[in-house]
Amino acid sequence: MKIIKVSETSIKDTPHKVDTRLLYDNDNAQAVHITLQPGETLKRHITPVDVFFYILEGSPTVHIGDKEQMVEVDSLVESPKDIVHHISNNSTQVARILVVKAPKPVGMTRLL
Repeated sequence: MKIIKVSETSIKDTPHKVDTRLLYDNDNAQAVHITLQPGETLKRHITPVDVFFYILEGSPTVHIGDKEQMVEVDSLVESPKDIVHHISNNSTQVARILVVKAPKPVGMTRLL
């Protein structure tokens, strides 16, 4: 058994410039923990694989294609591959999101 604690995982340097921590990484999937402070947002981007977002804390706004919606804790949002998406935290509280990509992308995420 392998246990990974978010608090003991280093912050990745990404173009998004937010607290991003890689928790799981193998050929089948990738899991990333993202913390968005109030006012922070991810850059608009496209991923070459399907992604889902599970909201752990807060109420961030998820933008997929031309749709956007504030999402509450304990909600899962599906984001199909090759669709522009991003997450913003327009609230006054911290938002924590688990992002899972499956399968693990072999191509690069494309920032817009």
